[in-house]
Amino acid sequence: MSENHEHQAAEKADHYERDERGERFGRQDARGEQVAPAQARRLWHLLEPLHAVVYYAPEVFEEAGALGYSTEERWGSYFPFRAAPLGPVSAEAVTSAFYSFQPGMVARYVEDAWKVATPEAALAARRRGVDRLYRKLFGDLVDGPELAEAAALARRAAAATVTAGRPLASANAALEWPSEPHLQLWQAATVLREHRGDGHLAALLIAGLDPVEALVSFAATGAASVERFRSRGWTREEWAAAGERLAARGLLEPDGTATEAGRDLRSRVEDDTDRLALGPWQALGPHRTERLAALLGDYWVAVLGSGLLPSESTLGIGRV
Repeated sequence: MSENHEHQAAEKADHYERDERGERFGRQDARGEQVAPAQARRLWHLLEPLHAVVYYAPEVFEEAGALGYSTEERWGSYFPFRAAPLGPVSAEAVTSAFYSFQPGMVARYVEDAWKVATPEAALAARRRGVDRLYRKLFGDLVDGPELAEAAALARRAAAATVTAGRPLASANAALEWPSEPHLQLWQAATVLREHRGDGHLAALLIAGLDPVEALVSFAATGAASVERFRSRGWTREEWAAAGERLAARGLLEPDGTATEAGRDLRSRVEDDTDRLALGPWQALGPHRTERLAALLGDYWVAVLGSGLLPSESTLGIGRV
């Protein structure tokens, strides 16, 4: 990437800080030009695939395998690579931060993770994998001015995140920023998705949904198949017990589908998640947020077109 392209990207990002009167958008004048909560969800839909593809990519598996992590299934690299920003934390800490995974499953992959490689080594391998993956997926677009502009805008949004009470967002936001625009884009996408994810956990707690109930209640709305949700390690007995608890609250029908009350509760969870995720986009401002959404299209299409991501997601992408 040339210095001229970087300068142009910065100038374009600055352009969207000003309205037609030359006044600056941002935290101080966000009252005049609000970003709708729906935009927070839209940007999540666009950015989540750019982040999550790293957990399915052969290039990333190769980097994980070189460190000594198992690559027979994706979880062998998923847990250490996603948890690495937190440092050499315990399986219990990862279970808390990741929320919806069965504790025994987390322990299986995390208890010895930092004996295989340090968090610093895992982070370096993660970045190498992202570099290789994005260069393969985006080709010549990696060095284009549009990607540099998208990275600059996404980084501005990520820098505006308030990370108090959000451990995964805070840990990723504290990492050193890479110099290459495509790696900046991935890091910004990661900070923003973890910021949203941490807020989502708060919304689940407010709704009174424990980790397995969060999955059972979401599966009951048709967000994804029960089999997809069970990949997070819960036994049939644990799943059934959660269903009984939800049914006792009037949230599940006898056949396991959501009642009207259950759907309403999940809708409130998603609305609360949007509201809690809005801060970075409000700080970025509506013009720049819309510009970023427009710029992300080509990269979103490239990721989805790669066939690396599964056809359905436990996050409900495209379903909520």
